[in-house]
Amino acid sequence: MTWSILARDPATGALGAAVASRFFAVGALCIHVEGQVAALATQALVNPMYAVHAMPRLRGGENPADTLHALVGPDPGVAQRQFHILDAGGRIAQHTGRECVAWAGQVRGVNVSVAGNMLAGAAVVERTLDGFLHAAGTLAERLMTAMEAGEAAGGDKRGRQSAALKVCLADPYPDVDLRADDHPDPLAELRRLHRVSQERYAVFRRHLAGTDNPWGTVDRTVIDAAIAQDGRPLA
Repeated sequence: MTWSILARDPATGALGAAVASRFFAVGALCIHVEGQVAALATQALVNPMYAVHAMPRLRGGENPADTLHALVGPDPGVAQRQFHILDAGGRIAQHTGRECVAWAGQVRGVNVSVAGNMLAGAAVVERTLDGFLHAAGTLAERLMTAMEAGEAAGGDKRGRQSAALKVCLADPYPDVDLRADDHPDPLAELRRLHRVSQERYAVFRRHLAGTDNPWGTVDRTVIDAAIAQDGRPLA
């Protein structure tokens, strides 16, 4: 029902994920990202508990392959599950069950993993990967470009409905967290939401409490000055 991309920016350490599907609110269930830990996606016959159980193991430094096998191995639905993980060190683990609806499969590159099922064909994941590798801009922008390349190759063979994007730099909560839950062109809607976020939200987010500053910026004049300087007004 879905295809997704997980990526790591080696220059900043940021981790991100993006997903699209002919399924309502795919971002609510499928992609999970924690700064300095991992990005992962659970899809096909989605098992949200994979993320619940995987993140503590990955937080403790476990190899993604061991985490994946520990969760997928005893699952009676294993043949219908798709699951992939990319950790903060760039290590990747992938699983596509033999009963996932065709086309289903995965590809990978350095610091990037792509997987999907119920797709128009293998070109969807291949072009998503290639789109990411040749894209420019921030990690969020590269993820959106990648997903657009996959959509141009056919995307979910049933059509379009929802998409989501998450990026975490250093914190357990996201720097970017966007969802289009029910939209005729969800990837275009993600682009629009991302542009809106650059006006104020993206700058404001930099001043919130995080791992490097437990209280964040508490002087509103500093925040307002940063927004005035760095915010990108909508055209």
